[in-house]
Amino acid sequence: MSRIAVCPGSFDPVTLGHLDIITRASSLFDQVIVLVSVNMMKSNYSFSLEERKNMVRSVTTALPNIVVDSYDGLLADYVKQVGAIAIVKGLRAVSDFEYEFQMALANKKLYDGAETVFLTTAAENMYLSSSVVKQIANFGGDISHFVPELILEDIKKRLVKEK
Repeated sequence: MSRIAVCPGSFDPVTLGHLDIITRASSLFDQVIVLVSVNMMKSNYSFSLEERKNMVRSVTTALPNIVVDSYDGLLADYVKQVGAIAIVKGLRAVSDFEYEFQMALANKKLYDGAETVFLTTAAENMYLSSSVVKQIANFGGDISHFVPELILEDIKKRLVKEK
């Protein structure tokens, strides 16, 4: 039996923090499905769903057990549909835990077959989020320390405002 995990997120854009969690999850499970999801709370994405999926694909090519997919329904339904045993979530701070713990309990209630596994971020990524990357880029700041080099120029083309 293959141990499949789902690592969901909006990945708008994918950061080095995301890549760290995905890489570490790939060593724990036989297959990790990076699920680029549509978050109802985030209505204005900087990158389209296909662009986000392509970015994740391009930065995970060295990880042979990674699959990239998308879904716009309930995470618990997707996890059940693909036969996953775990949902992998990255945590940066205690404030992340409060929200993610609520979501883990709701997902467990909706589908008892999957556990939520929390991976704490590496110390150098504690402050890092897609929102931080977008804000720094918007003001012309250097985002090279926050996103994979492979997609840096694509992100800058979209997010850096001409002065």
